[in-house]
Amino acid sequence: MSRIGYNLKQAFSQMGRNKGMYFTSILAITAMMLILGLFFVAFVNVNLFATSIEKDYNVIQIYLKDGNKQEVNDAVKASLEGMNGVDEVTYVSKDEALLTLKERWGDNGYLLDNLPDNPLPDSYTVYVEDKDAANSLAEAALTIEGVDDVVYYRDTIEKLAQISHFIEVGSIIAMAFLVIVSIIIVANTIKLTVFNREKEIGIMKYLGATDWFVRAPFVWCGIIVGAISALIATGLVHLIYTKIIELVGTDIARIISVTMVPADYLTKNLLVIFLCLGISIGVVGSIISIRRFLDK
Repeated sequence: MSRIGYNLKQAFSQMGRNKGMYFTSILAITAMMLILGLFFVAFVNVNLFATSIEKDYNVIQIYLKDGNKQEVNDAVKASLEGMNGVDEVTYVSKDEALLTLKERWGDNGYLLDNLPDNPLPDSYTVYVEDKDAANSLAEAALTIEGVDDVVYYRDTIEKLAQISHFIEVGSIIAMAFLVIVSIIIVANTIKLTVFNREKEIGIMKYLGATDWFVRAPFVWCGIIVGAISALIATGLVHLIYTKIIELVGTDIARIISVTMVPADYLTKNLLVIFLCLGISIGVVGSIISIRRFLDK
């Protein structure tokens, strides 16, 4: 414990004598983590939306033409029930659809009361066994007389999957680039500190100090810089994400019936990731910066 205390004291002393350089390092790493944090927030929520919508992949909405006679609608239902993979067909009147829409709009549902007439069509909600059945039924239903349109979530899920993949790849590329830049920044910052103590390090080595005894304070400098950056970046991401939830979270939940990932849950996980990343950057950068001085 006394060794750790000594190393921490030396680390803070070095940071105090070079405030400007270490402050710049903290800003750079914080900016890097902030960018990664925003990528992470987008990736997690897009995945959540895709997963939630995918649960409704077996639900297809068949919209009927206005003015259909009852026998036409009955024929549509019979045709749907006769298709392979269909579990259930449920009729939804335009009045029921409007009531559901009002409930989804929540406090703004009263806006629909001023409509001159109900613009929503009658429809059938069709539940199918699997995705293959959903694809086949969606194509076949459009050919049935009396059907106006077919809506289900295949295209939406495929687009969300593409967006999720793009964000994932972008995050990996950005992380690799920014981590390298951050390690270089930390290494150069600590290297300048080492230059200032080059004679002192030489004397310590001459007196028999081990490499790790000399290296430890600089490693602790890197750890402290990485940890501080992680805390600041996590706090900023939390503030930004909380504000986004306040502004659009309710609207998103109303539109697609999916809530965004809770800020507290996401922040806890992000803090662990950032601390591990920041400390790793600090340690690697500090080891690189002092290695050539210990090899003399």
